[in-house]
Amino acid sequence: MKILVCISNVPDTTTKVTFTDNNTKFNAAGVQFIINPYDELALTRALEITEKQGGTVTAINVGLADAEPSIRKTLAIGANDAVRINAEPIDAYFVAEQIAAYAKSEQFDLILTGRESIDYNGGLVGGLLAEMLGIPSVNVITSIEVENGVATMERDIDGGKEKVSCKLPLVASAQKELTEPRIPNMRGIMAARTKPLKVVEVSGDLITSATVGFELPAAKGGVKLIPADQAEQLIELLHNEAKVI
Repeated sequence: MKILVCISNVPDTTTKVTFTDNNTKFNAAGVQFIINPYDELALTRALEITEKQGGTVTAINVGLADAEPSIRKTLAIGANDAVRINAEPIDAYFVAEQIAAYAKSEQFDLILTGRESIDYNGGLVGGLLAEMLGIPSVNVITSIEVENGVATMERDIDGGKEKVSCKLPLVASAQKELTEPRIPNMRGIMAARTKPLKVVEVSGDLITSATVGFELPAAKGGVKLIPADQAEQLIELLHNEAKVI
């Protein structure tokens, strides 16, 4: 079985967000980047499947050379090889288009993504990728088992869970309950140095969209504390000031 796992290189969750170029570009100066956590879960589940059934896992990233530490980490975790498409990940459509162009010639049985990247939270790449490849997609899965060319998955829906089965090939996106992420050990770190990391140039039109601007959320207002025995004052504030009752 050949599995492709899509990897995003994202800022660590502790990053203080600022912008440059007249608020049109994220300021990456001094920022620590990591593998997108949802993608890391997808990678771990892909490894579990191939360890049980045999096969290979390829990690793919659309990014510039500064993304290679995160890509090397996927190799240390256990991916057999990795591909970096040498372009800035401008938007979800462009990323999906580049991955689809590579995947079309490789005949992958299963493509896994994270449910979304934690920087832009768009959640678009999986569905776009499946459409471009002409194969099914199942979003935000919490489990997946593969047997005899059929994937059986579960995902959360309003009020319960849904169980879905689908013939391969397909694209599925990982929810946080899918598995537990793996921490690379020393053997994996050493092996990652010799595993292949292929750099591929872009395919198609590079310019698909432009960012008009970013805005930070408005600062939170102050808090008024009302003593527990002064319910009348609380009701008055909610009615006359907050106007919620």
